[in-house]
Amino acid sequence: MKIATYNVNGVNGRLPVLLRWLEETTPDIVCLQELKAPEEKFPEQAILDAGYHAIWHGQKSWNGVAILSRSGDIKERRRGLPGDDEDLHSRYIEALVDGIVVGCLYLPNGNPAPGPKLEYKLRWFERLTAHAATLLTQDLPVVLTGDYNVMPTELDAYKPERWVDDALFRPEVRAAFHQLTDQGWTDALRKTHPGEVIYTFFDYFRNAYARNAGLRIDHFLLSPKLDGRLLAAGVDHNVRGWEKTSDHAPVWIELSE
Repeated sequence: MKIATYNVNGVNGRLPVLLRWLEETTPDIVCLQELKAPEEKFPEQAILDAGYHAIWHGQKSWNGVAILSRSGDIKERRRGLPGDDEDLHSRYIEALVDGIVVGCLYLPNGNPAPGPKLEYKLRWFERLTAHAATLLTQDLPVVLTGDYNVMPTELDAYKPERWVDDALFRPEVRAAFHQLTDQGWTDALRKTHPGEVIYTFFDYFRNAYARNAGLRIDHFLLSPKLDGRLLAAGVDHNVRGWEKTSDHAPVWIELSE
């Protein structure tokens, strides 16, 4: 089974790129972030024509997450994290897909930092961590994947000294990520590529992609029930080089059945 995550940076504007990638790589389950489209503007028919069923949690101009499945076996479990009924951002959606609980997330950026946006990010992280702990008590395999907007270690940032004060790399943000993984989650990409420089995001500016000046901010966290099924993980680096593409590259894992 192949599961992928992709911050598309606008699902309608990047639709040709998304459809080409789906056709070329045929993942079984796909999590998308930054749809930047309200509920009614999600391109459901185009996704269906590509062979995928979908559920989505949209928002006009900002945020937005979706889960796609080739089997069509998607049972939505929740949209939005518990813990703050006033948080209307479309950043989390969760479903049971082919026997796996899939949590698709788009964690807040947090910049400029310090300030209210960083405080919101840390509160959101706390809610994610609390929900993740609850998921681990359930007798199901779980994957939490998406754009975490965190570089966990210096290995995950090109010239990390430039990011010291950024909300993607500040000590309290990295500590929040490690507090989450310390519950027993496996960082799939790092497990399969220990010590390797591997990036998932490349800025549109300063020729970042060509220089491999990137960040690793898109992650797969696997519950203990899935850790033993992990066969491989990687980044579709070449997709970042396509015309009119997202500034993120798709990330994927392969699991044994």
